Amino acid sequence: MTPQLQQAIRLLQLSSLELQVEIQEVLETNPLLEVEEDFDFDGESDAPEKRDEDHDSREISELENRDIPEELPVDSQWDDVYDQTTYTASTSVNTAESDFERDGHDESGDTLQQHLLWQMRLTPFTEIEYAIATAIIDSIEDDGYLKCTLEDIQLTLGDDFEEIELDEIETVLHRIQHFDPVGVGARDLRECLLIQLRLFDADAVQHLDVLTALIDQHLDTLAKRDYVAIKRALKVSDDELTDLVRQIQLLNPRPGTLIQRDNTEYVVPDIYARKYQGQWRLSLNPDNAPKLQIADHYAQLINRADNSAENTYLKNNLQEARWFLKSLQSRNETLLKVTQAIVDRQRDFLDHGDEAMKPLVLADIAETVEMHESTISRVTTRKYLHTPRGIFELKYFFSSHVGTESGGECSATAIRAIIKKLVAAENPRKPLSDSKIADILKEQGINVARRTIAKYRETLFIPPSNERKRLV
Repeated sequence: MTPQLQQAIRLLQLSSLELQVEIQEVLETNPLLEVEEDFDFDGESDAPEKRDEDHDSREISELENRDIPEELPVDSQWDDVYDQTTYTASTSVNTAESDFERDGHDESGDTLQQHLLWQMRLTPFTEIEYAIATAIIDSIEDDGYLKCTLEDIQLTLGDDFEEIELDEIETVLHRIQHFDPVGVGARDLRECLLIQLRLFDADAVQHLDVLTALIDQHLDTLAKRDYVAIKRALKVSDDELTDLVRQIQLLNPRPGTLIQRDNTEYVVPDIYARKYQGQWRLSLNPDNAPKLQIADHYAQLINRADNSAENTYLKNNLQEARWFLKSLQSRNETLLKVTQAIVDRQRDFLDHGDEAMKPLVLADIAETVEMHESTISRVTTRKYLHTPRGIFELKYFFSSHVGTESGGECSATAIRAIIKKLVAAENPRKPLSDSKIADILKEQGINVARRTIAKYRETLFIPPSNERKRLV
């Protein structure tokens, strides 16, 4: 495998963000390559059908074609301009100083521990209490719970605080549990909910004593949905128990999640799918890569008969620049070709949604575009298609299948969509069991085993029927 082919395959498997980094590195190291500054992309972006026709008229280069020459002559007729898209790059650098050293405090960038430490420093603790509070806060998990014992906290304080008693540690813990968010530092769900409940005004909450007893004594029974046992123990009616459950649902079982650093990663689509005159047409995202070209002012300095070090350096960089441009074009042509084959297979999904998704495997697309399955796998990994229904990774369009009574096939994605729809419409007092869902699908001609239904339900993060049962 030639170095040029290796480069083409490596570029093919890069995500759009990784490709931008790769291009920037090449621009910084190769003086023969530059970004074309003055051009107007709007005319091309406004006419996706024209761009598609131009694409269809080009011969698609195959990544696995092994007859790529080892050397690219300097006077090659290869187009010295990689005509792809505009380059848009933005960098956000956070140069803010520590929140603890500022008079103001912005919690939007804090971790839970930072947020608690900030409150600790505003609390009138003694030196020993500060040490205890710091040890407790360091031990609190991201969900807000303290999952180690007071004895563990005592050990972490070391020999300098060996005389600290467990009740002193618990006193500091109780103060931290009333920091924002309230309930942080609780050792279990029961304690977390009770801490929050104590802040409610008795006049504002109906049946506060019964609600306290429900959380304190019957939380496990409530988790099992054994409403009959709870009504008998608390001597409440269906309506009263329903009201109690509603009030519990107003509490936060994971207070730590209210304070967390925003690590949101935004998905940038590689390709746009638009319906034009009844046909789905594709176009590359114009913001994913720059429009590159050979730097003419350097290329003109090359003297073919000159073997000096400077001239050899320019020749080598010119050849590398041209191969890089060719690899980029090969990457995008392959990406468009594979995506078009996927879209052709999944038109019904684009028109009607998940329930219309057809079974599809890598081998199907590999056969259509006459490429190896490994190439299809590279193309569809971390590449995203923007559609009117949302942004999807190309791998989303591949799924296994089950048979139907008519001899056809139904994709796993379609079955999951049907399961989700059935659960959303079920009676919460009598949720559908996996066996019942399997029977409903069988009535629709789709033969799916109960265990398969359970597997698909779990992938949708839908709990079993006994856990979905509700009073309302």
